Amino acid sequence: MKPARPVFADDIVASLQEAFRLLANAVPDRRSPFHTPTIASLDETGAPTLRTVVLRGFDADARRLRFHTDRRSDKARGIARDPRVMMHFYDSALHIQLRVAGRAALHLDDALADTAWSASRSSSRMCYAAPDASGAIVPIPPAAPKDSDIGRPHFAAVVIGFHRLEWLWLAAAGHQRARFTWDEAGNLTAEWIAP
Repeated sequence: MKPARPVFADDIVASLQEAFRLLANAVPDRRSPFHTPTIASLDETGAPTLRTVVLRGFDADARRLRFHTDRRSDKARGIARDPRVMMHFYDSALHIQLRVAGRAALHLDDALADTAWSASRSSSRMCYAAPDASGAIVPIPPAAPKDSDIGRPHFAAVVIGFHRLEWLWLAAAGHQRARFTWDEAGNLTAEWIAP
């Protein structure tokens, strides 16, 4: 017997609700494929560049996503130059892809960054304790840092306020794709688009 067709397959409102549910669940669930999305930004030449990040926060009402990075990284410099970004999420078991477009803001020494740092595990803080910036050329592989607290000056929280979300559900019975866009006043336009 075939499983029942999910409600979100034919209901555009349910598709957005499912997308938001998956994003919310991905923040605490380290096993969720949505926990480690890919972010696209622009490098110093204006070319696209991609990286995998860890989703650390999602606020559906404010349409915000958060991840953390080393403020010395090319990623942070790229966002500072041009805040336009896109995140890509894909769950191969669910056959669901999300593409989320928005503007990223770096939070370095403010309350949001302090709160994010304080909530981070010691093992996560170690990522920022390295003496050299990510991507720096070094003569030998560096030793692992010993003290996670020295990483705070290198830590940045990145918040993406998004204005577009594209939903794609891959199904043998027919793919479904929808686009959700919000104008500057926060008004939503939802439309089915060809997969």
